[in-house]
Amino acid sequence: MPISITVLLLGLTAVAVASAGVGIRLTHTVQLARRVVPFSAGVLLGIAGFWVFPELGGHFGWISALLAMSGGVFTLWLVDHFVYPVCPTCSHTHDHDHCSMQLHGFAGPLVAAAALHSLLDGTAIAAAASAGDNGFSAAITAGLMLHKIPEGVAFGVILHSALRSRISAIIAVALAEAATIVGGLLESMIAPHVGANWVNLLLALAGGSFLYLGWHAVHTEWKRRGAMPSFAPALAGTASAAVLQHGFHLFLR
Repeated sequence: MPISITVLLLGLTAVAVASAGVGIRLTHTVQLARRVVPFSAGVLLGIAGFWVFPELGGHFGWISALLAMSGGVFTLWLVDHFVYPVCPTCSHTHDHDHCSMQLHGFAGPLVAAAALHSLLDGTAIAAAASAGDNGFSAAITAGLMLHKIPEGVAFGVILHSALRSRISAIIAVALAEAATIVGGLLESMIAPHVGANWVNLLLALAGGSFLYLGWHAVHTEWKRRGAMPSFAPALAGTASAAVLQHGFHLFLR
């Protein structure tokens, strides 16, 4: 795997772990942590809509790009409904918002979901680079870092509430976020043996997963708290991703 991609993957992992570490320090703030989830979800939606989709459109054409990303959404929907819940902060079926004790039984599903999410993040970064655009992979990494900061804080808060100690929580965070590097390694192993179209299909899968995860989180908060507390921060997150994309476009031109 090229050193430049390794640096991007390590950087994203470090930001995610550090953000979760901040969340682990914020004890007894699960409600506050959940309120940053819609913003983080909006960033994911913005990355998929303003970054990944135009890139795929340039390779496949707009209709094919739409179909490819829809396939990514459908794939993650299948996994979410028939294999394992995939939303790191809102996948558990039990309503822990009203628990007066620790989030019992939540650590395992949370870590597994976060690891799958991180695996797809790493795949997206490496696939963007394998498609021949290191600037695009750097931009994707920057967008994912913006997403990981609020999500990481929420991840840390909720995971600490589910475990007995800060040390066990930070170890679980490190294991989950290390899947980012694994995703990049897997993509780098696959890319030399497949054509460019298959690499872009991996990027479409990651982009579709961003759409699914983003909407899943916003929809969950909509049902839990109403339209304004969910859609307002989500729109702010989407706008942030769009502004960041525009800034990178000007910088890389």
